[in-house]
Amino acid sequence: MTLRWITPAGDPELYAGERRLRFEVLRKPLGMPPGSEENAAEARVEHCVAVDSGGEVVGCVLWLVDDDGRAGKLLQMAVADARRGEHIGARLVRELERHVAARGVGLVRMHARESALGFYAKLGYETYGDPFTEVGIPHRHMRRKLGPART
Repeated sequence: MTLRWITPAGDPELYAGERRLRFEVLRKPLGMPPGSEENAAEARVEHCVAVDSGGEVVGCVLWLVDDDGRAGKLLQMAVADARRGEHIGARLVRELERHVAARGVGLVRMHARESALGFYAKLGYETYGDPFTEVGIPHRHMRRKLGPART
């Protein structure tokens, strides 16, 4: 399995695989229609995908940097159900952190589904603020401060 940063225009097949995965994992179980996986800032987000040896997208995570470039938001992380337990999600999060820290980003934030809080806590993320509902399910704000970029 390899991790790749892609663009919709530069990697249309992988992007289509990412969109399918985001829909299947994040939206379809909630009864939402195809297309609901599209992020409002889709044109501005960065896309990292996990690709298996057969070229299939088996995981993804999106990144939206704040205007000042010092922080941003992890979005729509998904791992194929059949590939859970293989540490793909942890690898994607660590790759995102490495990628953004190298550019001077010091803080990663997210809206985490309540069911994923333990996963992110193991990776060093902390909850803050009050619980809230997003896409019809409970969420919490989470964040992690990043240290100096490792080279």
